[in-house]
Amino acid sequence: MARRYDTISFLTDYGTVDEFVGVVKSVVRDLANHVTVIDITHEVPPFDVRAGSLTLARAISYVPSGIVLAVVDPGVGTNRLAIAVEVGDGEGVLIGPNNGLLAPAVAMAGGAGRAVVLSNETYQLVAPGTTFAGRDIFAPAAAHLCNGVDLYELGDPIDAELLIPGVIPLPRNEGLALVTEVLWVDRFGNCQLNVGPADVAHLGDRIKVTVGELNGAPTTRVAAMSANFAELGVGAVGLVTDSYGMLALCFDRRSAAVELGIGPSDQVVLEPVGDNDPAASPGLSIPVNLRINR
Repeated sequence: MARRYDTISFLTDYGTVDEFVGVVKSVVRDLANHVTVIDITHEVPPFDVRAGSLTLARAISYVPSGIVLAVVDPGVGTNRLAIAVEVGDGEGVLIGPNNGLLAPAVAMAGGAGRAVVLSNETYQLVAPGTTFAGRDIFAPAAAHLCNGVDLYELGDPIDAELLIPGVIPLPRNEGLALVTEVLWVDRFGNCQLNVGPADVAHLGDRIKVTVGELNGAPTTRVAAMSANFAELGVGAVGLVTDSYGMLALCFDRRSAAVELGIGPSDQVVLEPVGDNDPAASPGLSIPVNLRINR
């Protein structure tokens, strides 16, 4: 017997200025009026599949059982596939474009079970064009699943191993340096890195942080490992374990992104602070020449 679901968790890059989010939710309401729609966010930067995939991966452990409807779809209307992927032995289904958006969240949820291409037009809206798959393909699929339609009714089965993977950058060691990357900048300007506390334990409690262009004059600061923002002190940069267990470059009540001039995908080099290092004074900012071999 097919499952019924009563919750759809919804993520897009649609924003809320236009009617897109409201229209998608209206389609769901019309087809499955028992469903609650939870808005994860609709402020993923436009077309930024990487940012959307990381956002969804951060959220997936906290969304309720049910459907996850995720749309960041710069290839809409092309031959990219619209897909639905079961996770957790059917406890949830992720729906969206096959462009890497869903893959990290699927992995975080324990891996893929059944998967289909959403090819059965019986469970889609008649579309005047091809550029609003959220309304015409993804929302109806989500609603029909909530009504108890079996996944395989929605389209042709596909091998989940063939789904396009997401791209999550890995840190790398270069001598004593750990080369990291900014994954995400939150509303407060905290810059989440792609490392956790265990990855930097060998560097000590005070860590030299270098940011900036490789061929320019990067800026170096000394960051203290800190349990929270308040203990950093005025103007001092810190490395705080964030709510997802990753390290983030932070200031107390100031934006690390603004203060350090960095954003998502920017490189951050972490190194131990030497006794004679000119950056050894906390809070000091100096230009340095940095060469990294790739």
